[in-house]
Amino acid sequence: FQSYALYPHKTVAENIGYPLRVRGTDKADMDAQVKSVADQVQLTDYLARYPRQLSGGQRQRVALARAMVRRPAAFLMDEPLSNLDAKLRGHMRTELKRMQHDLGVTTVYVTHDQVEAMTLADRVAILEQGVLQQLGTPKAIYDDPANLFVAGFIGSPPMNLLDGRHEPGRFVHAGGMLSTHQDATLARATLGVRPEDCRIVAAGAGAVDGRVYATELIGDHTLVTVSVGPASAGRVASRMSADAGAMLTVKMPKDHEAAFDEPVGVAIEPQAQYLFDAGGARVR
Repeated sequence: FQSYALYPHKTVAENIGYPLRVRGTDKADMDAQVKSVADQVQLTDYLARYPRQLSGGQRQRVALARAMVRRPAAFLMDEPLSNLDAKLRGHMRTELKRMQHDLGVTTVYVTHDQVEAMTLADRVAILEQGVLQQLGTPKAIYDDPANLFVAGFIGSPPMNLLDGRHEPGRFVHAGGMLSTHQDATLARATLGVRPEDCRIVAAGAGAVDGRVYATELIGDHTLVTVSVGPASAGRVASRMSADAGAMLTVKMPKDHEAAFDEPVGVAIEPQAQYLFDAGGARVR
């Protein structure tokens, strides 16, 4: 569970072993199983402690161990990492993935964090308002989103989305015109392109012109946010209507530098474009 749901008056060992105690498992066998599972989640040195003496990550590992000791046919995890800080979430993702591999038990994992979904899953089911939008491997969903909702949800940073209209062979938006490989005629359409499929070039040399709104050095890369269209003086938005302009995020090498409000162009790989109609359905 998200909230661990441990028994505060029981030690770590007693929490882990409680399902076995309820089953009437022999004490010697129960102690051996508790020790074995505790070793798997690196809790051997904490078996005599109480939950109040543990960190959030350690408490979550106790909850995992309590589920593991039952040897279930499947695990159901409901946002188990959402109460942890960012660094610990990254560590626990690694632990969960290794645990699932070692145990070989089917795991249904519910999360609102698309990074967790992409890094942990063999298959991802994306739901909106209880309706299945797409089911597939993380790579398939990332490379071939079924609709606008999936395209905007999966990806960090998220996909750039431009509103406009589509004519055969070109997409027209507030910032100009882009060549496409589509023959559709759509009075209202959205064009999507991922930040890694864009690059900053000289003004006038790309598919879109705009001004640098901000730069962010992430570590191994730099994110450049470019304001395009009539709102190129800068309005904070990840997606705007065609007549209001938009922001494009471009993933550049870590040594890329750009000044605020510097005029730039954005080159977009034609084969990396995604087109969606007014209802959000993918146009192929």
